[in-house]
Amino acid sequence: MAFPQTRMRRLRATASLRGLVRETELRAGHLVLPLFIADAHVGDHERQSIATLPDLERLSISAALEEAHEVAALGIAAVMLFGAPTAKDAEGSGAWDEEGVVQTAVRALKRALPELLVITDVCLCEYTDHGHCGVLDTQSGPPRVDNDASVELLARVAVSHARAGADLVAPSDMMDGRVGAIRAELDGEGFAETPILAYSAKFASAFYGPFRDAAGSTPAFGDRRGYQMDAANGREAVREALLDVQEGADIVMVKPALAYGDLIRAVKRATRLPVAAYNVSGEYAMVKAAAAAGYIDERAAVLEILTSLRRAGAEVIISYHSKDAARWLAEQT
Repeated sequence: MAFPQTRMRRLRATASLRGLVRETELRAGHLVLPLFIADAHVGDHERQSIATLPDLERLSISAALEEAHEVAALGIAAVMLFGAPTAKDAEGSGAWDEEGVVQTAVRALKRALPELLVITDVCLCEYTDHGHCGVLDTQSGPPRVDNDASVELLARVAVSHARAGADLVAPSDMMDGRVGAIRAELDGEGFAETPILAYSAKFASAFYGPFRDAAGSTPAFGDRRGYQMDAANGREAVREALLDVQEGADIVMVKPALAYGDLIRAVKRATRLPVAAYNVSGEYAMVKAAAAAGYIDERAAVLEILTSLRRAGAEVIISYHSKDAARWLAEQT
């Protein structure tokens, strides 16, 4: 109908009216907090600050337990564990060590907080001395990541996490075929009920720098463009997600999040699976830096960003803002 019969502002006049017709809900239960788990003691301390990730820390097991109790009290759905070990080798063998940092943390967390979901990152980059997400083929020219040899090791990692008690395993390497191999290995080892949260559309992004500082996973040579996706390719992202669905993924992910809302929506429509969006380290650091400089209102910006990811179609949001966001959402109720 024409103006003045139709006035869109009528339902924006008060907070109660806006709440009545709000289309998108953001709750603490949609959020996942990443945790960086270091060796038994982080230097001489239980916590070690990360220069490029303000207010975040590398954690010992005991410090991770403290953090997890706070997460659970805030109603956040899950934590996602990333290893930050000091010992590394060419294969990344610490990634599937039954006494590794992530495996030890999973057992401790599930004993202390059995209802809190624990998701584990399945990758080799934090454990290899060269920083790549798989093992290298050095026999035929310049070193390159060997896809199939890496997939075998990633399946071992996933089983070790499931054996420790992980609720979901999340392969982030972007090797072809790894979801199917992990599903087969999990099923064969008696973990048919363990879901896979696949990093299905993970892009070779400029927004990962702070994470690499935190996890010590910067490649020693080259980059990851040979296996992570080109930011220009949307249709390929959908194809990647559909392949992961065929291989047995239970949840698919788009990473990063802020510049990829179109792909969150496209992947959601194509797969009809739950979709996760990873609000990555560089996105977090940008907001923190702008807020510290007084350029933006941090609370308003964070809640707007996270709500936009829900609006795009993500059921799960992995974000370093999760604790602050959960507190702010509680204050609104």
